[in-house]
Amino acid sequence: MGSEMCIRDRYKTPKPGAYRFTVDEQYNGLRLDHYLAEAHEAFSRSQAKRFIDIGGVHLAGRRMRRCSQTVSTGQGVEVFIDRQPLVPMKLDQRQILYQDQDLIVIDKPSGMATQPAPSRYQGTVYAELQNLLQGQKNRGQKPSIGMVQRLDLDTSGAMVFSIHKRAHKKMTEAFRGRDVDKVYWALVAGKPETNEGHFSSQLAKRRSTNLMVSVERGGKQADTLYRTLQSMQQASLVEVMLITGRSHQIRAHFSEAGLPLLGDTAYGGPQTLSGVDVPRQMLHSRELSFNHPVTREKMTFTAPLPNDFSYILKQLDVSLNGLKG
Repeated sequence: MGSEMCIRDRYKTPKPGAYRFTVDEQYNGLRLDHYLAEAHEAFSRSQAKRFIDIGGVHLAGRRMRRCSQTVSTGQGVEVFIDRQPLVPMKLDQRQILYQDQDLIVIDKPSGMATQPAPSRYQGTVYAELQNLLQGQKNRGQKPSIGMVQRLDLDTSGAMVFSIHKRAHKKMTEAFRGRDVDKVYWALVAGKPETNEGHFSSQLAKRRSTNLMVSVERGGKQADTLYRTLQSMQQASLVEVMLITGRSHQIRAHFSEAGLPLLGDTAYGGPQTLSGVDVPRQMLHSRELSFNHPVTREKMTFTAPLPNDFSYILKQLDVSLNGLKG
């Protein structure tokens, strides 16, 4: 980003949401960033540049990446704003757990969206992988990134992507066929009744809240296995294995069991515990295990615990000695 992006705005950032405008004749031919700043009081010029740079501005239905793009009378302009920081997050080589010509396994940081959305392209895992792969020399091929799994915005840890067409179909089939072992670590409020357990239900999205809930019929089957690694007075560290991979599956199942994830306020989790602030939902993709789509070699990858997760464990006096990984 240019130096303009570092200018401190005297305007407050507009509230998250979708802003839609139609270009009046008096603004015909203006640069897109100038149009947003001059025609609409909600945006300063530097804010307009930021929203364009991250990919949150669409002109005539297409995402625009250049501030210099001109607008024409009657065109529709859409600005999508999310709740994330305007400065996009980055991936670097240190977060690559494994890479070959077919696959890349990364340690995803929390707060980073997996895939582009109307509000942003830059700063997503997908966009950052494109940048990383394009910057690597001697790859001998154009990046062909296939998304075979997704993690929630605030979930950290191991993720795999195919980076060659020959691998994408087989990896997709492996996930659909439940041939990938997915192990998570979660910090939950309370103590499970049993050290090991199995949640099984049909999950469906409740439209009024946009959250996943168990239903008697009409949902998708979801199965979650867990074992308790350590229990404290107010919280427990649990290891979770997903048999299925439904949206918000772990968060919904533990919430319904009266054991919401620490920091997961959407599903009833506490934001503080014993006076300690919990910065986000305490869910980490700890381990992935699968057969390589080309060589068929058995592969297992473990993502180290991020600093915020380790900090909460320390505050809760959790000892990791003797625990797997």
